[in-house]
Amino acid sequence: MKVFIVHAHPEPKSFCSAMKSAAVEEFQRQGHEVQVSDLYAMGFQPVASAADFGERANPDYCVYALEQRHGASTGTLSADIQAELDKLLWCDLLVLVFPVFWFSTPAMLKGWIDRVFVSGQVYGGKRVYDRGGLVGRRALVGLTLGGQEHMFGPEGIHGPLDGMLRHLLQGTLGYAGLEVLPPFVGWHIPYISEEARNGIMDDWRLRLRSIEGDVPLQFPSLSDYDDRLRPLATAAQCASAGS
Repeated sequence: MKVFIVHAHPEPKSFCSAMKSAAVEEFQRQGHEVQVSDLYAMGFQPVASAADFGERANPDYCVYALEQRHGASTGTLSADIQAELDKLLWCDLLVLVFPVFWFSTPAMLKGWIDRVFVSGQVYGGKRVYDRGGLVGRRALVGLTLGGQEHMFGPEGIHGPLDGMLRHLLQGTLGYAGLEVLPPFVGWHIPYISEEARNGIMDDWRLRLRSIEGDVPLQFPSLSDYDDRLRPLATAAQCASAGS
């Protein structure tokens, strides 16, 4: 298996960074090929701009997604984007490791997604979900956060964690066609004992060893929608009402 690990934490001595290193060790131990993009260590540029394109389809007005398509088709994407896109298209499994910042990903990781999930290659038009550009690949999110698990239940003060992560799990990874595995969560990391953190690390390593048995999350299938992306049941009701 070809594994691409994308890591986004500003502190190389963090528990989150240790999770990244553990993932590299575990996958290599299993005989898999591994590539890593440590975004902070790389000094990755997260800001999407017109400078990302060596040749413009429209020099007067930048529609970023359209320029992405043009750049991909002409081979004129900036070198840093092309390098990351090559890794993404190379892998069988994408692993994202990051801390939760303000109910979301760090800006560094969001910028990587904005620039590297290239329109026309990764998604576009009806090339989404089970017809997306990354169909046939899987994705695993490993995250850390300061909150405690009870804060994120159905009755928890913050609501379910799945809702907080929907923009990433469904709106990005699932939308691009990846089979998204249930996320791994390191709860309350800055405030627990070293023994507790060691236990979480053991659980993370175990999860990586047993990943083949993971059942992906369920997302929409385009076969359940009509040409205008209306649910087929709704479309049938509309047709019946108009007859």
